[in-house]
Amino acid sequence: MRQLNRLNQFQRLWHQSQGAPQQTCVAEMARHCICSERHLRTLLSQWQHAGWLSWRGEPGRGKQGQIVFLRSPEQLRQQLLQQQLDAGDAAEALQLLDLPPERLINMLRPLMGGQWQNDTPVLRIPYYRPMESTEPRQITGRAEQHLARQIYSGLTRFEQDEPVGDLAHHWQYDEASSGWLFWLRPQLMWHNDEPLQAAQLVAQFRQLLRDTRVSVLLADVVSVDAPHPLAVRFVLRRPDFWLPHRLAHLLCLLPHPIDPATGSGPWKLRHFSAELVRIESHARWHLQRPLLQAVEYWITPQLFDPALGSSCRHPVQIAIGDATELRTLQPVSSSISLGFCYLVCRPRAGFTPDQACTLFQLIQQSGIVSRLPLDEGLITPSKELLPGWSVPLIDAVRVPLPATLTLHYQLPVELHQMSQALVALLKQHGCTLKVVFHPVKNWHGIDPLDEADIVMGDRLIGDAPVFTLASWLQTDPLWRPLWPTPQGEEIQAQLLAIQQIADDETRARTLHQLYHQLMTGGILLPLFNYRYQIYAPPGVEGIELNTLGWFDFSRAWIPPPIDLPCSCSAAD
Repeated sequence: MRQLNRLNQFQRLWHQSQGAPQQTCVAEMARHCICSERHLRTLLSQWQHAGWLSWRGEPGRGKQGQIVFLRSPEQLRQQLLQQQLDAGDAAEALQLLDLPPERLINMLRPLMGGQWQNDTPVLRIPYYRPMESTEPRQITGRAEQHLARQIYSGLTRFEQDEPVGDLAHHWQYDEASSGWLFWLRPQLMWHNDEPLQAAQLVAQFRQLLRDTRVSVLLADVVSVDAPHPLAVRFVLRRPDFWLPHRLAHLLCLLPHPIDPATGSGPWKLRHFSAELVRIESHARWHLQRPLLQAVEYWITPQLFDPALGSSCRHPVQIAIGDATELRTLQPVSSSISLGFCYLVCRPRAGFTPDQACTLFQLIQQSGIVSRLPLDEGLITPSKELLPGWSVPLIDAVRVPLPATLTLHYQLPVELHQMSQALVALLKQHGCTLKVVFHPVKNWHGIDPLDEADIVMGDRLIGDAPVFTLASWLQTDPLWRPLWPTPQGEEIQAQLLAIQQIADDETRARTLHQLYHQLMTGGILLPLFNYRYQIYAPPGVEGIELNTLGWFDFSRAWIPPPIDLPCSCSAAD
């Protein structure tokens, strides 16, 4: 990048006097800029013509002249950064960011939030950590889940907690409810502008079924084929009225068969690195096109106020813009997460169901969740598993706890405080709690988990919460030690019976009863929910929290930078 090289040479020269006027000669300046005297004269001419400095040289070799700096390297770097971003070259702009944190903050601050570049709207979001992956079967975090759903499509997707058509326009099933046909929309396109074909989707599903987690999620799928160029057929071994929900699951999002980074969703991935993620609008998407041209995540941990701890106090509180100026950012949307941090007990020899119920009762009556040393307003104790599914208060006869118990827990970091509170609580009741922390966001691949008496973690719930809770019991390795037991076999039988119920309300009501049994039986205790919050600067519209604590990028919009003489309202 020639401009950046010239800027770096200018900066070396500027540093000799920290920008103060100085008497010097061409040979001395060439030495500082690490170039020949001939090239240095060319640079001086270019810099003077660009208004970077003023140079008055004296004739004769070795004669000194006066150099006056008119611009600082910081100003020039900011200008060049803006030029690169205006041209849509965000990846090129990254080369300019090799700066100390305090200078990086000043440079990036005015560029976050909603911006218009070459008459196209771009939204830049500062984020507190690098993205791990956009591949649907490698994802753990909420941000990655949300991003994957912007890039990839499935046969179905969730809308208002119900499955609706995505790549599929509609679906139907036969009288036995074991043959399901999903009709595709015509003229579907991948992000690389290739036509999307039913045969490609069939090949993808056959490959997905070799994945352990997908094979559990789609356990009753016997075969997948394409009886027509616009149809995908599933044959099941038994009825499963969760199938449209399952096909909208994160694990069933469909990448291009050759290029996994290419999808068919509303946004296409243009750049992915530890410093920057950029997605751009897919002009040939089959549903409503996004209103923005691009969304960028700028991964800059140093950008934010140390008092806030990260990008926005906590990952569940997203600041679209400079989080150091929260006074100018408006809390545009907030909600209580449906997902919850939980405690699961594994009654077995030496740890009875009655003892597990006693532990639940101690936690509920002690109020330790509400007293955790966390930022005010970050969490709220769980009162309901889902709206209308209240967490029962355990009113059982207390029994002595075991002398020792083992707790395994994962992220989020709030569970550090919860584990320490449990250690203190159980010590008061004669029980020593051994604590094992796993720095992970899910339980896949964690073998020592089978040794745990108690497990704590975070159950994310996005769309379709009833289905999410049903699939949680079937697919999460957290529950694996329960299945060989008589109680586990009974739960599995109930789940199979529930999936064969055609009526949505009856299916939900029956699952509610199953979860009530888990909570009153000393198996599952929801601990707390998060308070989701999004802050946005003035001029970024259409932002509304979804169930993952993010917002639909396809609905956000930035008013054009013009003043209108009359008021107007946005259409629905």
